[in-house]
Amino acid sequence: MRAVGLMSGTSLDGIDAALIETDGERVERTGLARTTPYDPAFRTWLRACLGKDAAPPDVERALTEAHAAAVRALLDEAELKPADVDVVGFHGHTIFHDPKSGVTRQIGDGALLASMLGIDVVNDFRSADVAAGGEGAPLVPLYHAALARDLDKPVAVLNLGGVANLTWIGADDALLAFDTGPGVGLIDDWCAQRAGVAFDEDGKFASAGRADQTIIAHMLEHPYFSRPAPKSLDRLAFTLDAVSSLSLENGAATLAGFTAACVAQGTALFPGRPRHFLVTGGGRRNPALMMALRRALVGAIAPVESVGWDGDSLEAQAFAFLAVRSLRGLALSLPETTGVSRPTLGGRHHRGRK
Repeated sequence: MRAVGLMSGTSLDGIDAALIETDGERVERTGLARTTPYDPAFRTWLRACLGKDAAPPDVERALTEAHAAAVRALLDEAELKPADVDVVGFHGHTIFHDPKSGVTRQIGDGALLASMLGIDVVNDFRSADVAAGGEGAPLVPLYHAALARDLDKPVAVLNLGGVANLTWIGADDALLAFDTGPGVGLIDDWCAQRAGVAFDEDGKFASAGRADQTIIAHMLEHPYFSRPAPKSLDRLAFTLDAVSSLSLENGAATLAGFTAACVAQGTALFPGRPRHFLVTGGGRRNPALMMALRRALVGAIAPVESVGWDGDSLEAQAFAFLAVRSLRGLALSLPETTGVSRPTLGGRHHRGRK
């Protein structure tokens, strides 16, 4: 099937849209991908919804319309018509995630998107897993495993989005996945608060600062880190309080060091040491964060582009893959990826064609 995947990540930077061809088990081909940045006003609007159980209807509609525009732009660039696409995987945007309370909230109107595009849409990927006792996240590991089918293993895939997560893939394709802690979310928040910019471009603030190891050690005392895997985090589970007394540069360096320390601590949960780490997500573009990871981890570390993957579109591709799995009645989550008790189906199908 030819599918479009959409992702609005916890970093709040914009909408990733990507084309793939897949049967939901193997990836036959990856195609064109593009990112549509959110304008600053909408990003502020969307950020105000975080931590809430629902979003105002006008925010959800605007988010859905923005996703429709992103799909149209992708299809125009690929010279495709809506009839050429079998399904759109629409993740929406997570505003609240508390699986312990049985709650995960992604905003975005799947039925509206289907009617606007004239293409079938699958959305609501996480709620069935949470209802069955799972964490509802991370959901991308099955896609990581499909892409890594021919790689030397064990291998670990590290996603540095707003929240960071790891996928460990064993030689027998065994999986383990979990959120390690903040990715670039805290760094982004710090830069917005102290410098009025969306992120630490090229790691310039962190590179000019010095990490406070005492603060990092204190932050690592958070009870989340003593929990076994699989486990997941809300975007707002950690705050900037611990670094509030630091300069812009030292705060950025400390938060980068904290992200790296969280990842390093998470590797203790692996069943075996990976041959190498493949890094995806926006954080791979931060040299200071990548340097902190190289100091903290044992093993080779490289962006996913080193094995021919596209780190800018990987999560969007994953939701195209999961949409096809949903249509085929294949599991979206496993006990080893979300802690759910059994392989669990998911997704809600909305007809876009008459």
